[in-house]
Amino acid sequence: MARRAWLAATLVAAMALTGCTQVVSGQGRAERPDVTKVAGLEITTGESGAKPGVPDADLQVENGDGGEMDRLAINTLADVEEYWSEQLPARLGKEFEPVKRLVSYDSNGEGVEICRTNTAGVANAFYCSLDDSIAWDRGELLPMLDDAFGPMSVVTVLAHEMGHAIQYKLGAEGGVTQATPSIIKEQQADCYAGNFFRWVAEGKSKHFRISTGPGLNQVLATMFFIRDAAGTSAEKQGAHGSAFDRVAAFQFGFHGDPKRCSQIDEAEIKARITQQKFDADDQDTGLGKGNLKVDDQRSLELLEESLRNAYKQSGATPPAFTDSSAECPDASATSPASYCPATNSIAIDMTELVKIGTPPKRGQKGGIGDFAAFAEIASRFALSIQKATGYALEGPAAGLRTACLTGAWAGTTTQSGATLRLSSGDLDEAVAELLADKSLIAADVNGTVVPSGFARVEAFRDGFFEGSGLCTRKYSA
Repeated sequence: MARRAWLAATLVAAMALTGCTQVVSGQGRAERPDVTKVAGLEITTGESGAKPGVPDADLQVENGDGGEMDRLAINTLADVEEYWSEQLPARLGKEFEPVKRLVSYDSNGEGVEICRTNTAGVANAFYCSLDDSIAWDRGELLPMLDDAFGPMSVVTVLAHEMGHAIQYKLGAEGGVTQATPSIIKEQQADCYAGNFFRWVAEGKSKHFRISTGPGLNQVLATMFFIRDAAGTSAEKQGAHGSAFDRVAAFQFGFHGDPKRCSQIDEAEIKARITQQKFDADDQDTGLGKGNLKVDDQRSLELLEESLRNAYKQSGATPPAFTDSSAECPDASATSPASYCPATNSIAIDMTELVKIGTPPKRGQKGGIGDFAAFAEIASRFALSIQKATGYALEGPAAGLRTACLTGAWAGTTTQSGATLRLSSGDLDEAVAELLADKSLIAADVNGTVVPSGFARVEAFRDGFFEGSGLCTRKYSA
């Protein structure tokens, strides 16, 4: 059977935030979560960023200008150091020693020699073990992150870099040596950043606060932005991970403690990393390699076949696909696809579907990509399975169950013989769409979206790795 593939769009030019040095598989849990919480914390929607009225930290920084970005970086590193001074001895049995050098520079100005590198033109932030330093670009990188995602994106990046410092200080005790592949180091550092953000969310940070709703959504959006480009092999030196994989590592840290992060090793990476190179069969339809035209009739036929196969063991009668806009007596219309329980049908708004499924061209606004569009339809198909098997179709539990079942469908597309198969970057499209305010992937039958992007992504990942059985057990009510 001919193989067809999907490709994730590059929404923005990703910047690799690399460390200059030389980081239990991510399986879903069967216990039922409280759908009103995020990793056990209440879902909050308050302000995220710097706490008002708190004096700036007093850390010695080389080459700083005393401006807003440097103050943000210094306050971040002061709080991150406070976190690790508590947690490193308590969790990993080692005293924390602050990094020896903090260096600010402007990539648009005169270069500074750091880590045997001149920083002129280097829009980056990094940790270097050669002199135990953390450096950041106050001229381009930090302002760009702040403008795009808010100040907590800068905190995310610097917490990640401190994660590399923790690796260096732990050495082999933390499972990292000079020979450790970069993907392991980067996943560990993302996980360590998640540890720190849990501490912030619990209100323990002196300088920062974060809401577990919109605030964490922005942090996860930052993880998406700094992902590896589609088609990058996880085995490549310097690989950081796809958005799907980076978000997973961050979430492991947010749920767990530093010991969990230090346990990320080669065996775990091989078991759960989804990042892959493009396959030789990935096609270019004019929208980018492997990207299908979502309004192509054959594409929709293959999608419908894929969905029927994914859920056939449920015994449910599959819904009919239609382009009808007829009113539904027992559910509200949603875009780009609506499920009507009364008629067991899915109405597709092709114009809106194409908008989501058309990746943007460089420097232009656009949608996300074909997988994001098809996942919207898959979520409505998942509702029909829930109706047939007796589950409620309204409320946050239905939204998370829908995200999980959509992830379970995505997992079946990795199997041999599937007519539609995941292409490199497709799961990153899922992350992008799941973090969208009106994403149907984690919405109930009326389009009410689960308020926490963190919970949406986690539910999707549960289904992808564990299958539909976990979805109905874990998100049953």
